[in-house]
Amino acid sequence: MDSERARELLAAERARIEGALARLGHVDDGEENDDIDPGNLASNLYQDEFDSGLAEDLREQLAAVERAEARVAAGTYGISVESGEPIPDERLEAHPTAERTAEEERRYR
Repeated sequence: MDSERARELLAAERARIEGALARLGHVDDGEENDDIDPGNLASNLYQDEFDSGLAEDLREQLAAVERAEARVAAGTYGISVESGEPIPDERLEAHPTAERTAEEERRYR
């Protein structure tokens, strides 16, 4: 894959992730947490925990974009960090931050 196409894919991925991070955080419904309806507190706690986990996942995805951008700059984008084998362009089109071939990724996880 040429570096210009890689930059394009990674820029789109970065925009998607940064947009998702910007939209995180639930809007409080204004209902008070009280002993009569403890579901309000539970609902708010659940949403806070869910958002926290999602934010962590998105930050990990953003770090993967940054690693991929560094590989583009170094001229090693599209080469497996594990084996040095080429990563097929089809895989990079579908998963621009791929660091390994699909086979290596299955073994890695």
